[in-house]
Amino acid sequence: MVLVRRTDPFSRRPGLSGHRGSIVAVLVIVPLLGMIVPSAVVAAGAVTITNYTGIDDPTGIATGPDGALWFTNTGNNSIGRITPSGDINIYTGTGIDGPSGITAGPDGALWFTNNGNDSIGRITTAGVVTNYTGAGIDDPLGITAGPDGALWFTNDGGSIGRITTAGVVTNYTNATVQGPTDITAGPDGALWFTNESNDSIGRITTKGVISNYTNPTINQPAGITVGPDGALWFTNDDTFLNEYSIGRITTSGAVTNNYANPSIQAPVQIATGADGALWFTNEGNNSIGRTTTTGVVTNYTDPSIDTPFGITAGPDGALWFTNAANNSIGRVPTASRFAAPTIIDVAPISGAVGQKVVIHGLNLARATRVTFNGTQAVITLDTFSKIEVTVPRGATSGKIAVTTAGGTVKSATRFKVTCLLSC
Repeated sequence: MVLVRRTDPFSRRPGLSGHRGSIVAVLVIVPLLGMIVPSAVVAAGAVTITNYTGIDDPTGIATGPDGALWFTNTGNNSIGRITPSGDINIYTGTGIDGPSGITAGPDGALWFTNNGNDSIGRITTAGVVTNYTGAGIDDPLGITAGPDGALWFTNDGGSIGRITTAGVVTNYTNATVQGPTDITAGPDGALWFTNESNDSIGRITTKGVISNYTNPTINQPAGITVGPDGALWFTNDDTFLNEYSIGRITTSGAVTNNYANPSIQAPVQIATGADGALWFTNEGNNSIGRTTTTGVVTNYTDPSIDTPFGITAGPDGALWFTNAANNSIGRVPTASRFAAPTIIDVAPISGAVGQKVVIHGLNLARATRVTFNGTQAVITLDTFSKIEVTVPRGATSGKIAVTTAGGTVKSATRFKVTCLLSC
C-alpha cells in the first residue's frame, strides 16, 4: 500500500541543500503574558487541564535545563519558552525554518530540527540561536541527546543523523531506515527510532550499527520513549487503515504488548509521566491518553485540546503538550505519586575530582540530589534516563546516590575517587 503522511507539522517541506556551517542569529525576543485558561474537569480521571495561548502552531516540546518548557512554533518559525507558572517568551532568529523536534542537549542548550530548511538549530537558555547545515541533514524531524554526548536525529528522507555540540554532522543510512520520525535514547546505550514508512522500529548504536524490528502489530509508528519498565513504548498511528494503538518493545527487540482502545485515535507523541504511566497525544479525537504498563487506558478530553501533538513530562510533575490547531500549550496534572528511580550503570566507575560521570537509569528526571559517598555533586544534565554530574571536591570512594521525588537509590558498585583534589 502507499503510505500517505498527514498534512500536519511533520509534513515534508522543500529542503535547501548546503554545506556544513554555522550562523549565529540576531535575535528578536518577544515577551508574552501567558494566558491561563483553566478548563472544566475532563471526561475521565477527574483532573483539570490548563491551557496557555499566544503561540503559533506549536509542535515539539521538551523540558529545558532551566526548569522551563521549550517548544517549537512551526507557524511563525520561532522557539518558545514557557515556565510552569505560564510566563511565555518567544525567540526568533535567522535559520529557524519549520522547527519541529526539540530536546535538551548535553551542553545546557536546547537543540531542534528545522524541517523547512534541512538544518539543526541550537538555542541557549538566554535565547542565542545557532544554525547548522550539512549534507547529512535531510528533512529532519525528531531529535534526542545521545549517550555519547552528541545529538541524534531522524531524517525523514531515509537516514539517521548525528551532530556533535561543535556542529559536526555524520549520517547513517540503511535499507531498513524508511521514513524515520521520532528517536529516543534507550536504556541500553543505543538510540531507538520509529520507521513510519515500513512499519518497524529501528535501533542504532553510537557506532552507527543499525538493527530493525518488525511485527504485525507495528503500524506506522510515530512517537517513541523509554518506559518506566525499561522497555521502549511507541504510538501506532496508521491513519490509512484506522489502526491505532500503543506498542511496547524490549531492548532485545521483542514486541510483547500492543494495547488498543476505542479512545486511542491517531496517537502521535508519547512520554513517561511522573506517575509511572505512559501519556500520549491523540490527534484524531483531540484528547490526551494515559496507559499503565499493564494496558489500562484512560482518556482525557477538554474543549481546549485541539490537535495535540508533542508531549513531555514537565519539571512540576505534570504533562505538557502542544495544541497545533488552536495555537496553545496545554498542561495536565498527574497523580502525586512519583515513580522510584533506578540506576542501571555508571560510567566511568572511577575518576578524579572534576571528572564527568554519566548515570544511566530510569525515572531520573527532576533529581534533587546526587552524592558521591555522601558528598553532593552538581547536576549538569537531568533527563528521564540519564544524569550527568562531575566528581565533587571532597568526594571519597563509595556508592553514588540519586534522590528524586520518587525516593533515593544507590549504585550497585562503588565509585573509586582517584584524586581527592583537582589534579
